[in-house]
Amino acid sequence: MQFKVGAKQTTKMLEQERAIEVYVARNADPQMREKIVHLCERTGVPVKWIDTMEELGETCGIDIGAAMAALVNEEE
Repeated sequence: MQFKVGAKQTTKMLEQERAIEVYVARNADPQMREKIVHLCERTGVPVKWIDTMEELGETCGIDIGAAMAALVNEEE
């Protein structure tokens, strides 16, 4: 499993039906959060809430904060 980090990558993974689960930081931009959560509801992908963007960045293994990330299977 690997993370695709950021709003654009997360949206892309949802649209391609490759996202297994989506992680969203509670302190991310409200409009961005709303758009992604709505897309997750439409595609049936579960959303996991993370308290801060910094925490989500750490979860994804990066040194900066992240607003959202999609968990996907390793690319073949």
